[in-house]
Amino acid sequence: MSYRKGSKVWVEEKGEGWLEAEVVDAKERAVVVLTSQRKKISVLPEKLLPRDTDEDLGGGHVDDMTKLTYLNEPGVLYNLKRRYALNEIYTYTGSILIAVNPFTRLPHLYNEYMMEQYKGVRLGDLSPHVFAVADASYRAMVNDSRSQSILVSGESGAGKTETTKLIMRYLTYVGGRAVLDDRSVEQQVLESNPLLEAFGNAKTIRNDNSSRFGKFVEIQFDKTGRISGAAIRTYLLERSRVVQINDPERNFHCFYQLCASGKDAELYKLGHASTFHYLNQSKTYELEGTNNEDEYWKTKRAMDIVGISRSDQDAIFRTLAAILHLGNIEFSPGKESDSSKIKDSTSNFHLQMTATLLMCDPDLLVSSLCSRSIHTNEGIIIKALDCAAAVANRDTLAKTVYARLFDWLVENINKSIGQDVDSKAQIGVLDIYGFESFKHNSFEQFCINFANEKLQQHFNEHVFKMEQEEYKSEKINWSYIEFIDNQDMLDLIEKKPIGIIALLDEACMFPKSTHVTFATKMFRNLSSHPRLEKTKFSETDFSISHYAGKVTYQTDSFLEKNRDYIVAEHCNLLSSSRCPLLSGLFTSLPEESVRSSYKFSSVASRFKQQLQALMETLSSTEPHYVRCVKPNSVNRPQLFENQSVLHQLRCGGVLEAVRISLAGYPTRRTYAEFVDRFGVLVPELMLGSYDERALTESVLEKMKLDNFQLGRTKVFLRAGQIAILDVRRAEVLDNAARRIQGRFRTFIARKEFVKTKEASISVQAYCRGCFARKMYKIMRETAAAIILQKHVRRLIVQRNYQEACSAALLIQSCIRGFIARRYFSTIREQKAALVIQSFWRKRKVAMLFQHYKRATIAIQCAWRQKLARKELRKLRMTANEAGALREAKNKLEKKLDDLTLRLTLERRIRAAGEETKLVEISKRDKIIETLSAECAAAKSSARSEHDKNLLLQRQLDDSLGEIAMLRSNKILKAEEEKQNSNLKNIVKSLSEKNSLLENELSTARKSSDDTMEKLKDVEGKCTHLQQNLVKLQEKLTNLENENHVLRNKAFNISPKTVSEVLPFYNPLKFSETPTPTKHLAPIPHSTGTRRQKLPVERHEGNHEILSRCIKENLGFKDGKPVAACIIYKCLLHWRAFESERTAIFDHVIEAINDVLKAKEADGRLPYWLSNTSALLCLLQKNLRSNGFFGTPSHRSNGSLGLGGRTGQVRNPACQLFSLSLVGRGDTLAQVDARYPAILFKQQLTACVEKIFGQLRDNLKKEISPLLSVCIQAPKSTRAQPGKASKSPGAGAQQPSNSHWDNIVNFLNLLMDTLRENYVPSFFIRKLITQLFSFINIQLFNSLLLRRECCTFSNGEYVKAGLSLLEKWITDVTEEFAGTSWHELNYIRQAVGFLVIHQKRKKTLEEISQDLCPSLSIRQIYRICSMYWDDKYNTQGISNEVVSAMREMVNKDTANLVSNSFLLDDDLSIPFSTEDLSMAIPATDYADVELPECLHLHPSVQFLLKVS
Repeated sequence: MSYRKGSKVWVEEKGEGWLEAEVVDAKERAVVVLTSQRKKISVLPEKLLPRDTDEDLGGGHVDDMTKLTYLNEPGVLYNLKRRYALNEIYTYTGSILIAVNPFTRLPHLYNEYMMEQYKGVRLGDLSPHVFAVADASYRAMVNDSRSQSILVSGESGAGKTETTKLIMRYLTYVGGRAVLDDRSVEQQVLESNPLLEAFGNAKTIRNDNSSRFGKFVEIQFDKTGRISGAAIRTYLLERSRVVQINDPERNFHCFYQLCASGKDAELYKLGHASTFHYLNQSKTYELEGTNNEDEYWKTKRAMDIVGISRSDQDAIFRTLAAILHLGNIEFSPGKESDSSKIKDSTSNFHLQMTATLLMCDPDLLVSSLCSRSIHTNEGIIIKALDCAAAVANRDTLAKTVYARLFDWLVENINKSIGQDVDSKAQIGVLDIYGFESFKHNSFEQFCINFANEKLQQHFNEHVFKMEQEEYKSEKINWSYIEFIDNQDMLDLIEKKPIGIIALLDEACMFPKSTHVTFATKMFRNLSSHPRLEKTKFSETDFSISHYAGKVTYQTDSFLEKNRDYIVAEHCNLLSSSRCPLLSGLFTSLPEESVRSSYKFSSVASRFKQQLQALMETLSSTEPHYVRCVKPNSVNRPQLFENQSVLHQLRCGGVLEAVRISLAGYPTRRTYAEFVDRFGVLVPELMLGSYDERALTESVLEKMKLDNFQLGRTKVFLRAGQIAILDVRRAEVLDNAARRIQGRFRTFIARKEFVKTKEASISVQAYCRGCFARKMYKIMRETAAAIILQKHVRRLIVQRNYQEACSAALLIQSCIRGFIARRYFSTIREQKAALVIQSFWRKRKVAMLFQHYKRATIAIQCAWRQKLARKELRKLRMTANEAGALREAKNKLEKKLDDLTLRLTLERRIRAAGEETKLVEISKRDKIIETLSAECAAAKSSARSEHDKNLLLQRQLDDSLGEIAMLRSNKILKAEEEKQNSNLKNIVKSLSEKNSLLENELSTARKSSDDTMEKLKDVEGKCTHLQQNLVKLQEKLTNLENENHVLRNKAFNISPKTVSEVLPFYNPLKFSETPTPTKHLAPIPHSTGTRRQKLPVERHEGNHEILSRCIKENLGFKDGKPVAACIIYKCLLHWRAFESERTAIFDHVIEAINDVLKAKEADGRLPYWLSNTSALLCLLQKNLRSNGFFGTPSHRSNGSLGLGGRTGQVRNPACQLFSLSLVGRGDTLAQVDARYPAILFKQQLTACVEKIFGQLRDNLKKEISPLLSVCIQAPKSTRAQPGKASKSPGAGAQQPSNSHWDNIVNFLNLLMDTLRENYVPSFFIRKLITQLFSFINIQLFNSLLLRRECCTFSNGEYVKAGLSLLEKWITDVTEEFAGTSWHELNYIRQAVGFLVIHQKRKKTLEEISQDLCPSLSIRQIYRICSMYWDDKYNTQGISNEVVSAMREMVNKDTANLVSNSFLLDDDLSIPFSTEDLSMAIPATDYADVELPECLHLHPSVQFLLKVS
């Protein structure tokens, strides 16, 4: 393929596997590319792979890798990497699911709601998920009645076990049964996992908990698709690990758990793991984050759950301890040659412990280890074993015991779970080891890779079959396509007589054979095989070219690990054990087997047979594949190692599937997608309407391509053809870009020239104007300077003259003003002093009086307030006891009289206090008069002194010439000034005393005002307490009456009466507990009470009329439900509400329930919602629980008719009076309700809630198909993207009216039905609100689960549909719609986010606070990760914002209880009984007439007489 400058390619790199690059220079033999690391590399064109130029659009990833434009190795790798960065861990490759281990909790992906979303959905309709594969297998099993299998593979740590658990969990969810011993089959299988992990898992180099065996879980189903049983099969336990491990690996977990078990370890004489040979070959004894002792107790609990008895548990752990002690037995050469014996006392101790734990004879154990017996015709020959043979014999015994113990555990687990032998269909889940290739590969890796080759062949056949089905469905010719097969590889391993396994078995049969002889014979017989190679630096190692790559095997231990000798001495030893479990594992050998001490059994051959049986099982089922991938080797989240993942993709067969696809037609596009992408190559054919298939053929013919085929809906292209089309498309787009650039540059150049020309003219005009303005300015400034000089000189002279005049006038005015002000201030001070004195005297007396008055009132009020509070506390304490209220009433009345008396006394005391206060005020007035007199005298003396001063001043003015006299006068004046200062001090002290008195008077006035206010508050509180007392008396009466009712039912009726009443009592519907009362009077059983019940009991024959009212549709009269009104009138007339015991209420409820259970009940739900709610409101507004055991004085005369004779009821006058009361419901007092009536009201409330919930659920079921059609509609809308792409600016996409209008029509029909049945607006509002909440949930969840819904065009589609719903809400008004528009908040904000432009410029704060404030970060992150612009091909949210959201999501994952990003449906009843009574208006039932169809019935003739 030829590359041009600017082409996007993949270039291979050792560290990263593949790198993104762009061609910067294309030569004949080499291409220079610029990598994403900004490095330039020169490579050959053959080593480059094409990359999609539009891969950044649509989110940069696809959920099905068959949708990749270039299906190649780097495309698959980087698609997984991009999805993993967004926490999208599942990806399809056709029907194959690839699961990347996230190494973090993602509980929102696996909750029950998510399982419900994938239930019954076709594979590929929703985002990739393991539940989708499990559901596809279950549906195929149910629909086709054929067994299924799910093959889960991957390397250690890739998440195979967790994936298997999720698959079984989902199958149990949809299979739905299976409870055995209070545990489901799935639970029992999962509970056996800790046990199997303890005995079958170990630490390896790559994984701390690696399964060292394969597991096939077979879940069995009955004919109805329910789980009926399960079974577990295991394959190829790595027995050699028991006796040999490499550092830093570990042996099986159970050994380390037993050593850390504390007391149990001491019981078996076990120490630290480092003291045992089978464990200390590696220095790793602990696992990070794992406690061996805790794991030991978990294993024991698992044994309890599985059903292993305590004795068997002890036998199991004794056996494990015996294996450890057995490994510590060492041997030394014996006295004879080629013989051995126990080495020392330590080994002897371990020997004795082994014999004790195995419950066998120590001598027999020594004999079985150090010798073997050969049976001949002449007799038994005992042959001694040398030290090496004894060690091998010891290890063989340990491996045999452990392997049989493991098989026994699996068998017991299967017995605990239970199998269904009659099951016709099964789903098998295979959890098996993946392909392994290490630095040193031995016999175990050879067997594991052989199994993977078998599975790969099955996988290739499945992929080939899927390809064939695709080609057949599209009706294209595929017969000449050849696919890759690995049968030659399998023949190399298993073919007889010269396969590797056959040669290995042959070598194992000869005792003298070694790995050298085996390797030599293998190379001699198979040297010509293309898949087998001999290594250069070893004579015994060989390499095999597997499907996943070349693996080199070391044959050093092949023979030892393949030999599985059945040693007769070992069987005889353990069959003679006193431990039942061990003796059961090793039964005695038959006679012919005893003749040979060693009976050879090949591990490889047995594994081959097991594998063949597994393949036969898989071949009889329809397979489904899950490939688990481990993204990194350090088990950290958000870390993706390219090389490791590439290796796993090769080992898992994913790239093999890609190669199979490449052998056929790897590129397949629908005609619409092909035309949308390559229609630019034939623009002349794109005008007007066209046939997409014909247009596709025209494009391919114009490009002169031959390797393609046209199917029914898709075009199929050979590998490389799409690259040729992309090159041609890039050329066309480049030419168009050059043409656009040329025109644009011309436009820019001309625009710049015109702007420059206009700018130069403007500059010239501006310069000329500047010169002219400058000359004019100079001339004007010269003329202005002359005028300014003239005016300035005149102003200076004028200012000097004015300053002289104003200075003279100012001096004169200041002198005159000083003299006048001094005289005026003297006069004003005299007048002010007189006014202040008069006001002060008056104010001081009044303030003193008010002070004493208020202080007295304050004291009185405080004391009364204290007493009132004390009394209030007593009232509150006594008010809580219903039985003590009657006594409290009398006490309160007495205390109220006492308070009244005290109030009068206080008023008298206050009057006396006021008199004493007046006396004190008069005394203080006298004191003030004396003080004022002193003040006046001081002022008069001061005034006289002032006069003297004036006289002296005049004398001084007259005798200015007499200096000596002036000095003497100055001395006298100084003395007088001293006297004046003394007088001033006296006046100041008096004024301070006056201010203190004023302050005291003001505080006294304030305190008296506060006291008066408090007194008023106390009087108000007393009034309020009196009102509360009246209310409490009424409540007390009601409580006493209800207590009488309930206590009478509980204590004061005969056993016969109890048995008659209890059938009508439903404890689930009426759970009110009577309040205990201390003062209950005994209830006499009078004959009048019995006579009172007789009229009501005689109305039990009227059940028929009530049944007809309920079963027939009586309609409505003036918006009032006729049935409810007739039933209420009848019950009221028959005095049923006042009856102590009646069955008529139960009959009404049962009749309503029977109507609701009928087939046509769904259509009558609105009718009965209206009737039952109206009847309930009538009961709430017209019934009261005023007890029928009250005093006769509280009852009206009309109610006494039930206590009289039956003849009184038949009296026409009495009958007419009672009927008139029935007809006048608005003026009639409330009816006293008895116990059955109270119970009936509770049952009717439950009935209303049931009808509302049933109606709501039916509406949701009816609207769900309409919503699903709207959700699927964007697929058909995008069926012709080529046509739509011609006018990208044509505006928002209009919704498909046939879909959204169906929803609007459904809502209109609903509103018409509800209005026809006169359903109260309260119920309509609640129904519509919950229905719109359901619409919001369905649309929003589909947006988060379906990637094709999370697009720009779908956002426009849903937004247009929401506008129709908004218009409908506006039309029906808020009375019926309520907050329905607010219920669509989530989908409105999500859709608003989808349709905004320039998303890359939006910050996280703008998105979370402005655009989507109601959505959580997890939901916004989900939308961002799934969004792609299918209309304009623009990019989504920036990578920085996505990374910030991912960090926030990861931080919140550990703190949240539920990490689900989906919305849950609300199934609660959104109203209470109190809401109904307040929201629904009262119904006037008086004017509702009896329907004509009921006129002839005798029980309702009273209604005709009233009308």
